[in-house]
Amino acid sequence: MNAETTNLNNASLIYYPNFLSPPLATKIYDQLLSLSSWKQEPIKIFGKEIMQPRLTLLFGETDMKYGYSGIKMETEPFPDFLRELKNDCESVTNTSFNVCLANLYRDGSDSMGWHSDDEKELGDKPVIASISLGEERMFHLKHKTNPEEKYKKRLQHGSLLIMQGSTQKFWKHQLPKTKKGIGPRINLTFRKIY
Repeated sequence: MNAETTNLNNASLIYYPNFLSPPLATKIYDQLLSLSSWKQEPIKIFGKEIMQPRLTLLFGETDMKYGYSGIKMETEPFPDFLRELKNDCESVTNTSFNVCLANLYRDGSDSMGWHSDDEKELGDKPVIASISLGEERMFHLKHKTNPEEKYKKRLQHGSLLIMQGSTQKFWKHQLPKTKKGIGPRINLTFRKIY
């Protein structure tokens, strides 16, 4: 399995373009897309409440909770196929994960704005294992104190992007909107909550 390692100023990224075979990636994508528990939640941005431009689900161990931008999410149990994927991500990252935040971007107008996964319950140097399924989308990073330092990556179907070290402390990331007529994308981010 080929990996691309990128070391930026205070950031460490590892990208596996073919982490999942195309048939397995499509099978997991279809299983996730068929779930009925996807939700669109309101979030607070600069004190204003808006509906998130995407749908979300939180998988995890029993009775865990996770929150960001004013949202408090409760977990639903890992389905077997997702637990297997979690185990594979744990083997590659040498990290144990207990939650998976799933995002469903229905088309190019769904997006995620600039943010860092730096909530205190994720610890000081969180390892985030991010699986992309479905349509390819551009993923952007920029340094918090030097916004001219930027990085872009097209995330392909079945790929794994690992963000680790001080990445969340010093960098923000986003999934911008696109005017291209594209279909859905699902992003799975495996995390450890302390």
